[in-house]
Amino acid sequence: MAIAIGIIVMLFSVATGVGLQKKIKEKISGFNGDIQISTYDTNNSKITVSPVDINQEFYPDFPAVPNVKKVQVYATKAGIIRTPDEFEGVILKGVDTAYDWSFFNEYIVSGNKPVIGDKVSNEVLISAKTAGRLRLKTGDSFHMFFVKDDPNKAPNSRKFTVSGVFNSGFEEFDETFIIGDIKHIQRINKWEADQVGGFEIFVHDFDKLKETGFEIYNSIDPSLNAFTTAEKFPAIFEWLSLFDTNIIVIIAIMILIAGINMITALLVLILERTQMIGVLKALGNHNWSIRKIFLYNAAFLIGKGMLWGNAIGVGLLLIQKYFGLITLDPETYYVNQAPVHLSAYSLLWINLGTLILCLLMLIIPSFIVSKISPVKAIKFD
Repeated sequence: MAIAIGIIVMLFSVATGVGLQKKIKEKISGFNGDIQISTYDTNNSKITVSPVDINQEFYPDFPAVPNVKKVQVYATKAGIIRTPDEFEGVILKGVDTAYDWSFFNEYIVSGNKPVIGDKVSNEVLISAKTAGRLRLKTGDSFHMFFVKDDPNKAPNSRKFTVSGVFNSGFEEFDETFIIGDIKHIQRINKWEADQVGGFEIFVHDFDKLKETGFEIYNSIDPSLNAFTTAEKFPAIFEWLSLFDTNIIVIIAIMILIAGINMITALLVLILERTQMIGVLKALGNHNWSIRKIFLYNAAFLIGKGMLWGNAIGVGLLLIQKYFGLITLDPETYYVNQAPVHLSAYSLLWINLGTLILCLLMLIIPSFIVSKISPVKAIKFD
């Protein structure tokens, strides 16, 4: 039972810890890309000020860096949404026809993604948070005002139509961004058609993000800057890195508890079989051959506990993955429910590590067998 409970707790800590890390990183990348390229004056800013020429060697493909999966353009502009009853400050993120909507497809709760073509589209995608505050729904229209550099001039106004509503659960971004046509920002900023705010780059292997960021930085024009999402949101990524420490501590504690329980069980087994040990020694059996009997028995108990632990643990994780019974506060954890991610590699190492470490801890108490005298053991009652 101790082994089974330990396995269940370890599976949950790894699956939910890694799942939460991956889900939050996925959401940050969905809104910002894994790496952004822009001018230096917009470094780490949510609002693009100076344009970048779209005609770059790395766009639309980046063959110089193998880990790059895709490159897409964007531009951002701060403004105020005004309705008859409410107003809200947001950032319009402009995208073009080549924008990959796969991230938002998962989180659209009503309507559809904006249709962006060669002509200027007035359709936008807004979050459920913003829609709730402004009392907007799919098909509604609203005006958004963009302040000019000259405060004495009247702000630019654009009329948008809500094509869809999304809810990613990442409130920091949900209440900040609306997604629309980049041509609006180009016209408001008086940019040319081949000028954009910057480039979003997505990578194949997120674990190599830092190295890929350096490669991209060294491959682009010196007038441009490249920075990763980890550099743009250091507080979030430092918080996520703490999950690795928590997982290691939990696994260590669970293995230690399981090992202590198995040591206790082994000592009880030896105590109960003291006469048997004496008889076997009197018949000429060596200490190691007798110790192996108890170690094999302990391994059987460990294996039985692991079998039940894996069956129950994986079953509960599958229930959580498909039904989401355990919910979380999105303001704290950036997700609505505990995400689950458990690879076969992690499952193998949890079980293999538990088996090996528990058996190693049992070797020392098994030395008690060598201290038992055959004469005294046979008389033992």
